[in-house]
Amino acid sequence: MINKRLLIKNLLAHNDENSFYDKKLRLDLSNKEGKAKFLKHICALSNTNPANNSYIVIGIDDATNDILGVDFYDDSKLQNLVNAYLENAPIIQYENIPFPHLPNGKVVGLVTIRAQKSITSLRKNIWKYYGGAVFFRDGSISMPKNFDIEVKDINSVQVQKIEKQASNNIELTLDSVMEFMERKDRGLETHYKVFKEQFVLCWSGKLSHKNGQNYYSRVDIELINEQVKLFYSALDDVQISYDKDSFSILEFVELGIGKEQKYYPLERQTLHFSPNGTYKLETKIMFNPPYYDRRTLHHIYNTNLSLLNKITNDLTLSEQELIDLRALPETMLICHFNSIGEAIEKMKTHKSTLKKYPDTYQAYKEALRVLRKVTYNS
Repeated sequence: MINKRLLIKNLLAHNDENSFYDKKLRLDLSNKEGKAKFLKHICALSNTNPANNSYIVIGIDDATNDILGVDFYDDSKLQNLVNAYLENAPIIQYENIPFPHLPNGKVVGLVTIRAQKSITSLRKNIWKYYGGAVFFRDGSISMPKNFDIEVKDINSVQVQKIEKQASNNIELTLDSVMEFMERKDRGLETHYKVFKEQFVLCWSGKLSHKNGQNYYSRVDIELINEQVKLFYSALDDVQISYDKDSFSILEFVELGIGKEQKYYPLERQTLHFSPNGTYKLETKIMFNPPYYDRRTLHHIYNTNLSLLNKITNDLTLSEQELIDLRALPETMLICHFNSIGEAIEKMKTHKSTLKKYPDTYQAYKEALRVLRKVTYNS
């Protein structure tokens, strides 16, 4: 079993990108250019390494090789994007890898591109790249090449060596479990569970009781053997259940206007563990958005636009306006689900200004995370 944190360290030890791995400071999939460049790298790495896995490490300073980290990210959007735009699309996996020195919520993204022998090409135009284009790696650069280029297997030995060096061991597993369990000192409940005598799963969170139900907030769930963060949410509440074969996470989002808040099931993720040393993650969206009187929502929408205008112009907010600003991402998300105005676009336009208000900005990122899950997993 590969320890993904060790794998990243071994990849970074090469310092410079090469024909089987790339590193990025961040992924920007909010526009066509960012999507196109990501697809180009997937295509090039897949074609250049038909006999072994390829990797993209995200959250790395390209100049210094420092590990800076990125926000926890759900992977479903990436596979959907790859399948939509690439012919003979490879199977990719996006994993969130925690590092001890990174702040809460920050991880290193690891994209694994599975080996496949078919030539991968662009299925249709995107940005300045034309449908039918084929890319290969030329050293650290992804370049367009002729379709009939001869592909030589030059990386298998090196990649296999790196993956072998990243194999997990008992000491690493025990150290990681002990490190995780120390979170009890921060007022969090911590637990671990061993599945099929192989997989060690740890989770922590703040337990609360609401309406006769138990919920965890500030939840962090890690598959210790592989050093993979499976779930992280600073705001939303979850319910956790498990048996001898599976572990289930039911995530809720709390939405409402003013004091009228209600829990809505968002997504259920279930890990199924097999005796043969493998596991499968099953995901199901459960969300049905709340609907409100449209006149009320139009009033809230216009009030939010006024707030965004005020903070953009550095105007002083009243105590009530500060309360409304903290709730703005949530109420704009409700407006979006009710097709009121351009709620999400307006928030994105004011992203840099929202950063001045940490609680509101955190709520903004959570709102986009919920929207992404609903949009791409439904």
